[in-house]
Amino acid sequence: MKKILLVVMVLLGFLTVNAQTNSTHAQVDIAKVLKFTNDNYDMGKIAFGKSTEFTVSIQNISNYNISLDNVMVGCGCTTPKYTKDQVILPGATATVVLGFNGSAVGMFSKSANLFFSGNLNKTVSFRGEGVQ
Repeated sequence: MKKILLVVMVLLGFLTVNAQTNSTHAQVDIAKVLKFTNDNYDMGKIAFGKSTEFTVSIQNISNYNISLDNVMVGCGCTTPKYTKDQVILPGATATVVLGFNGSAVGMFSKSANLFFSGNLNKTVSFRGEGVQ
């Protein structure tokens, strides 16, 4: 009985190690594929309750078509505008407009995650100060 238990535990150990080694893929450096403008944007001072927005530009600097699959924002105060599944051809540029509803007084920092084909993703951020 002890030998069977030992054999089962050893097999489970091998399966766990094998699963971990198979799931690790070489991650592509997104900076070698896409060039971002305004990916760390400073909104400066904005009036409380006044909505504002800015544009993140994404240029495809690779030789491959890349699609913008999804944009997920960090909170309900941020709204993204983009074309879902938009294909960005080599050399072409796409945009994501991020809006902020201005519901903050004081310093704020927000983020959005952009997801692309090829398992690429990028976190863009913006900050500012809400004033009364």
